[in-house]
Amino acid sequence: MSGRMIVSVSGIRDVTRDLVDAFARETDARGVPLSLFVAPRLKDHYRLARDPATQEWLLERREGGDAIVLHGYDQAATKRRRAEFATLPEHEARLRLLAADRVLEETGLRTRLFAPPRWRASPGAVAALPQVGFRMMADHAGIHDLVTGTVTKARVYGLGDGAGSDVWRCRAMVMGASRTARRGELLRLAIAAPRLAESGPRQAILDAVDLALHHGAEPTVHAWRPRPSNSRVA
Repeated sequence: MSGRMIVSVSGIRDVTRDLVDAFARETDARGVPLSLFVAPRLKDHYRLARDPATQEWLLERREGGDAIVLHGYDQAATKRRRAEFATLPEHEARLRLLAADRVLEETGLRTRLFAPPRWRASPGAVAALPQVGFRMMADHAGIHDLVTGTVTKARVYGLGDGAGSDVWRCRAMVMGASRTARRGELLRLAIAAPRLAESGPRQAILDAVDLALHHGAEPTVHAWRPRPSNSRVA
């Protein structure tokens, strides 16, 4: 029995775009599309709305089969070491989601898919998502269909921004991904764009992709499609 594989990249901006593009060429060669996690505002005063080159690159990638996933609004304005949507009450979460949705609509990148920074969303944030029109949320535990209320459980194997690049950490990710793919379960691989500048993490995620493909995993992206309420979504 073969399962599915989703590969996502976060932290996409002007200074990481070339890294992600090079990685995307590697996954393209393997027939693996990407889920591109996009945030309107990042640290160091980055604004997606002021970065037409990255906007154009994202649009081209989506036309080629990649998925655009909203990944927060303004992590830089959040207290240090706290994920942006991890503790927000419903009203504040809705305001941030509306602001982010407006930016993506203006840039032509609007999406109905959401993944909170560090995979953590408060109950208030989860409640606010469908109010703003979002239909899917991916968190640390699985993928949620916000329309039917169904959840596909699947852990994330990955290397986030600020995570160590120790050999043991990379090896653990590859081994865990291989076991998941061998069992025919949904495999979620994730990497933050800055980690692609490091040979260890970059090679580790490519190794995990190759092993998953070897075990017959079907590459796919985060998506939402209308389905019967008793169906599973990913």
